[in-house]
Amino acid sequence: MDRFQAMRIFVRVVEAQSFAAAARELGSSPPAVTRAVAFLEEITGARLLTRTTRSVTLTEPGANYYDDCKRLLADLEEAEAAAGGAYARPSGTLTITAPVLFGQMYIFPVMTEFLDLYPEVRGRVLLFDRIVNIVEEGIDLAIRIGHMADTSMSAIKVGTVRRIICGSPDYFARCGRPQGPADIGEHRVVASTGSSAPLDWQFGGDQNIRLSVNARLQTNSIEAARKAAIDGWGLVRMLSYQAVPFIENGSLEVVLSDCEPEPLPIHIVHPEGRHAPAKVRAFIDLAVDRLRSDRRIN
Repeated sequence: MDRFQAMRIFVRVVEAQSFAAAARELGSSPPAVTRAVAFLEEITGARLLTRTTRSVTLTEPGANYYDDCKRLLADLEEAEAAAGGAYARPSGTLTITAPVLFGQMYIFPVMTEFLDLYPEVRGRVLLFDRIVNIVEEGIDLAIRIGHMADTSMSAIKVGTVRRIICGSPDYFARCGRPQGPADIGEHRVVASTGSSAPLDWQFGGDQNIRLSVNARLQTNSIEAARKAAIDGWGLVRMLSYQAVPFIENGSLEVVLSDCEPEPLPIHIVHPEGRHAPAKVRAFIDLAVDRLRSDRRIN
């Protein structure tokens, strides 16, 4: 029996949760489907499924094998498509994930330009302020801010962002400007964080220290924290791209710029070890050009 065909049958049985339903979907017979699963159990030496009169469930080895089958079958489809020339022109659905505000400000404009250039592509932009496992969730590309920990990914650096401390001109007129990190304790701070734990702010330059900051107001929304700072309530720390429009219009001013820690890199990442389809290569080419030429993040 062809092993890849048996894998396809096994995947359909798992997803349909039924041998009979999988057989109907595949235009096959239930005995043929049963033989395919038995063939895989024989060559793996493991029981992959638990069968009852009403349901089919994965065993623990079966769950791991199912994930491997999905990955191998996807790789096979990509190899076949590449051999047939399907990767010559961008097509299909391109899925990208990025931090919420960065995605709104920088990735959406690139995506809409990309879709105008390639009418055969559909776009999905998923915005999360958390790290997403792009392999497990079937995502083509991710924008990551910060130092890369996962060396299994291909990463293209497209810019940097700074960690800056801001306040409004009105706030500084009333409360003065901090002259060094030690002065932060004399100011009200609104922090953008999802945690109630103490905040540790790192400072670089000649002030290479970490400072525990007592934020009187915390929120999980950078927009809300920024608004409070613009309204003159206190100081806020954010990534530089999040503040650029408000610095340019005079709503916010940066302090302690000589004490900022090292900038954080911005990368476009995608799974390594796979032949990237044309839609991925073309988007990367466009995004690298647009992001690297944007002075706000370089």
